[in-house]
Amino acid sequence: MEQLLHYVWKHKLFPLKELRTSSGDAVEVIDAGLHNHNSGPDFFNAKIKIGGTLWVGNVEIHCKSSDWYAHGHDKDAAYDNVVLHVSHEIDADVVTSSGHEIVQMQLDVPPRISQNFNELIATDHYPPCYRIIPDIPGMKISSWMSALQAERLEQKTEAIARRAERCGGSWEDALFVTLARNYGFGVNGDAFEEWAYGLGLQCVAHHRDDIFQIEAMFMGQAGLLELDAIPERYRDAALREGYFTRLRNEYLYLSRKFGMTPMDASRWRFMRMRPQNFPHIRISQLVTLYYNRRAGLSSLIECTSAEQLRDVFRTCVTPYWETHYVFGSTSCRTEKRLSSRSSDLLIINTAIPILFAYGRHKSDSRMCDRALALLGQLRAESNHVVRMWKACGLEAADAGDSQALLQLKKEYCDRKDCLRCRIGYEYLKNR
Repeated sequence: MEQLLHYVWKHKLFPLKELRTSSGDAVEVIDAGLHNHNSGPDFFNAKIKIGGTLWVGNVEIHCKSSDWYAHGHDKDAAYDNVVLHVSHEIDADVVTSSGHEIVQMQLDVPPRISQNFNELIATDHYPPCYRIIPDIPGMKISSWMSALQAERLEQKTEAIARRAERCGGSWEDALFVTLARNYGFGVNGDAFEEWAYGLGLQCVAHHRDDIFQIEAMFMGQAGLLELDAIPERYRDAALREGYFTRLRNEYLYLSRKFGMTPMDASRWRFMRMRPQNFPHIRISQLVTLYYNRRAGLSSLIECTSAEQLRDVFRTCVTPYWETHYVFGSTSCRTEKRLSSRSSDLLIINTAIPILFAYGRHKSDSRMCDRALALLGQLRAESNHVVRMWKACGLEAADAGDSQALLQLKKEYCDRKDCLRCRIGYEYLKNR
């Protein structure tokens, strides 16, 4: 209820009856103030006319006025400049830490708003606001999509900055960790990130000119050179082939040299996954990419088009994996290159966020602008979320739009945070 009261106050969706204080003075809300999501009063610098006198100050909102004491505001000087206390139920007088009594006003949520809010929260039909989407003006939809796209990119920027900090300030290493995570394509994302952090790229760099040693370290650190990591039905064949044993022996030597410890191979997921996405294949593609020095930070920064970025991420597997998906199990020979769709997903989730984050780090607005422009050059992603929104009347024209729709689902719909959503606002206001 308190969240809904905040919403009603913020957007001034008041009942039709005249607003009055608990003592009967007329209240006119000129400016609801700035919504505060941190500690302190709920709204800063509101402008309110009470009984003909203009007040400028803060507003605090509670379900019941006695919550003022339950939250300890009567002992907190940060609340001494509250000029109006708004409650759904007034059951007590309230005072500041200095003993000054605060003017109070009862605020009722209009029945229509309350009914629509309860429907949004309770309905099982997803998304609950789908009925009104076709009726929302295109300008409002476009504005909201732009805000969602920026919000998603900001979140990715923060995650990349944290990786750079964890990597001792190395943006090259942060790029590799981000790339590795996205090579998990969702299912194995966490495992790939854990693997990348534990890889020790400074150690691998000593052997960057030897692709076999790179593969030994990459596969070994992933725990995939442990015999138990091979399905039992393929173990004998893997040992007969000899490649597994050669890699394992090389890794044992290198791991002793650098003090490397492999991760638990059980972290990798294989169930209900196409063989093309098996960790062995994705790691081998990363081996080739790393060996060829294609996807470095300088390479990404120099790219000005989506096609150039596709060239950067173009890779294949090492020879053994052209005929295998796991050790010991043969398959038809293929280079197992990234599909165009997978390549575009890496650009959307790795290259563009890195470019934007590094531009922020360097205070280079042109780099940030280029990242946003590149999103517009890429086709929209194709997944169940984007298709669902299309059925509701929100169609993605490019990758920027599809990123916005993913953000809308994850951060608003899944959390039932309709009060912060502009579509939810239109639903509550107009329905």
